[in-house]
Amino acid sequence: MLGFRNGTGGFDLVSIESSESLHIRFRVKEKNSETTALGSLIVKDGEPPTVETFGLRALPPGVVPVNVVVNAALRQKVVEGIASNLNEFYVDGLLAKQMGDAITAHLRSGDYDKITDGDEFAARLHKDLEDISHDRHLRVDFSPFKIPPMGPPSPEDEANFHQQMEHDNCAFDKVEILPNNIGYIRFNGFMDASFCGPTVVAAMGFVAHTDALIFDIRNNGGGQPAMVTMIASFLFDRPTHLIDIYNRKEDTNTQNWTLSYLPGPRLTKQPVFVLTSKRTFSGAEEFAFDLKNQKRATIVGETTGGGAHPVAPHIVADYFMVGVPFAKSLDPVTKTNWEGTGVAPDVSVAAEDALETAKKLANEKIQAAKKK
Repeated sequence: MLGFRNGTGGFDLVSIESSESLHIRFRVKEKNSETTALGSLIVKDGEPPTVETFGLRALPPGVVPVNVVVNAALRQKVVEGIASNLNEFYVDGLLAKQMGDAITAHLRSGDYDKITDGDEFAARLHKDLEDISHDRHLRVDFSPFKIPPMGPPSPEDEANFHQQMEHDNCAFDKVEILPNNIGYIRFNGFMDASFCGPTVVAAMGFVAHTDALIFDIRNNGGGQPAMVTMIASFLFDRPTHLIDIYNRKEDTNTQNWTLSYLPGPRLTKQPVFVLTSKRTFSGAEEFAFDLKNQKRATIVGETTGGGAHPVAPHIVADYFMVGVPFAKSLDPVTKTNWEGTGVAPDVSVAAEDALETAKKLANEKIQAAKKK
């Protein structure tokens, strides 16, 4: 959320679209761009009341929102679509069937009959699925407009995406040399490696001659596996098998190795420290997981969020989409991952204390190296 805030600049409230006792819909505009979005806030009644769901959906240019009323036919189509896609694609076939059977049983027993709001229906389905799978990558989304067919992005969409990445400096927030020649890199996402590669090369080149290196991924929510591989490759002087990705539907296993060529110096001698928090998620967790298992870095901070399954979107009905985790990451030796457990730190401290702790550890390593 912090990365999202930095990228958008925050929001100006444009209008309240509808207001009920427990549900408000509103429209906002990004401060950093012309993008507008529809927001939905659902509150659970109680003492005190609590926020049950909160979401923002960017409105594509020219799209007019629709006042969608979820009826019995739409509820059935959504449930059948989700169950079908889970059975076909979800990484665990047994869990897929259990989830599909569960939401089908809820539908048949009338548990969804009183839900006519799209956001509320998506939130309830999400909860019912997560109660079984505990998979934090699995999601159900509602849009108050018909979702366009899935396919490769248009040249215009590609250009806009690249412009946004340039504006955000490919999620690289800070690169600096700390006292005692400690390199520090803070980045909040693993962006498109084919486009953001030069940013990585520049960042790594800036800290290439430091005596220790700190990666700060405490607010990093993940991203592209290819970028994880690229950044990690700078830290190894020999080909290293980092991770395997198993796809259940295709029954394929893809091996990710460090890159044999990089357009810049490698940083293979420096001690490395990776800062984590409970917000560290997905691809950022893989980065910590890979470096920890290869004994190439000391992980400092909190246990990470626990999401090891790559996800892909599928339209299941007008206005509804399900994000289905279709593969799992596996350590090539232990065949384990961090799904549901997170990556445990080597040095456990509160996230806000991780940087100072890592700086102290780095200085100790530097002083010990000078004595040799």
